Amino acid sequence: MENIIKDIDIISAQEAQACDYKTTEDENTGKSKKLYIESYGCQMNFSDSEIVASIMKDNGFDTTSDFEQADVIFLNTCSIREKAETTVRKRLSQFNAIKKHKPEMTIGVLGCMAERLKEKLLEEEQIVDVVVGPDAYRDLPNLVATAEEGNKGVNTFLSREETYADISPVRLNSNGVSAFISIMRGCDNMCSFCVVPFTRGRERSRDPHSIVKEAQELFDKGFKEVTLLGQNVDSYKWSPEENNKARLNKKDDASEIVNFANLLEMVALIDPKLRVRFSTSHPKDITDEVLYTMKKYDNICKYIHLPVQSGNSRVLELMNRTYDREWYIERVSKIREILGEECGISSDMIAGFCTETEEEHQDTLSIMDIVRYDFSYMFYYSERPGTLAAKKFKDDIPLDIKKRRLNEIIDKQNKLSDERNKMDIGKIQEILIEGESKRSTEQLKGRNTANKVVIIDKGNFQKGDYVTVRITDCTPATLFGEVVS
Repeated sequence: MENIIKDIDIISAQEAQACDYKTTEDENTGKSKKLYIESYGCQMNFSDSEIVASIMKDNGFDTTSDFEQADVIFLNTCSIREKAETTVRKRLSQFNAIKKHKPEMTIGVLGCMAERLKEKLLEEEQIVDVVVGPDAYRDLPNLVATAEEGNKGVNTFLSREETYADISPVRLNSNGVSAFISIMRGCDNMCSFCVVPFTRGRERSRDPHSIVKEAQELFDKGFKEVTLLGQNVDSYKWSPEENNKARLNKKDDASEIVNFANLLEMVALIDPKLRVRFSTSHPKDITDEVLYTMKKYDNICKYIHLPVQSGNSRVLELMNRTYDREWYIERVSKIREILGEECGISSDMIAGFCTETEEEHQDTLSIMDIVRYDFSYMFYYSERPGTLAAKKFKDDIPLDIKKRRLNEIIDKQNKLSDERNKMDIGKIQEILIEGESKRSTEQLKGRNTANKVVIIDKGNFQKGDYVTVRITDCTPATLFGEVVS
């Protein structure tokens, strides 16, 4: 899936883990207790933290940015790579010193790492009081109360129905412009390298009318952009009959089936000034119907995150990705045909998967040249316990070879990003301002439809403004523009 919004989007595995990190901000509404949350990993985790904050807010908690002032500390964790779990363990060791001086503080581990390790985490990390999986957040107030009484609280039950559709998330670290909306949970794809099906459970789609309602409320509050989130948004499918839920404000019609293309259109129709993005797409499921829906509505951003993972068909089969090189290239060709060359495409890539040969690594480099990605999230293979790959294959590529192959992928992506960005020079584009540039308070940053960062002089503009600009220069990671009157 896409990382935290930042000026530089070309990142290595180590940098990705370093910047995939958010904490709560201060909110003082007079509640008696303080909650501090650190979130690691993907956008789904950040979205989940907003759900957690809402649940805790309804149970007497304000949020704080100072963990030393907190009554409860939650770490919302990621298990996708070993480094993510190592980072959390180091953080817990740092909290240990605080816990010694403030023993009444409750520390909880949430999310994928909690689901993967379950009760074992309580044994390994003595200061942890609460362990909660992604489908059990409604139980957090009870578990915290249990911990306050001196007992450990654990709930790692994986649900077939939970979507948190009725919870209005507390927007943490919000810029007031962009927001995430979770449209589905879990994953039915059993990619051999991935822990997500084991930590987030089976796939289930959220009621589309609750999604539209949330998007409408965000727009009414001044938000200009929503990102529809799911492990595999293209497999979104909802019907009253299958989901056993009554539709909102609709006549009873059990035959209604809403797929992802339908949902995209429903959200796009809220208002032409509400931008719509989505993540992540799976190459086996993205349909022409979705692409034509994107083409139909100007406010559906022309950007697709389409992870390839490897450019070699044999490796893709070992990864259980259920498509081959030719299928992926055909899907990209259809994207270019329907949405044009300017549609942004990004990817995830894994270097050094089990048994990958040098020739197969070259296939990954060559598919990058064919697709010409705008940017990518690039990693070397990290074996995860419990996955199909860990059970079936030997992690037999030496670390130095993995790192060398990863560096070649990163170098290739830097070159492609530079070439793709240079194509934008001289073009007129509309950007949505997200805030000040990190490098200068006299400049603003926004994003164009292809999800590229554009820097402009501040002038009289402010975040939330749509601005028409001419692209004048670029780096491999950033575009620079001047305002067009």
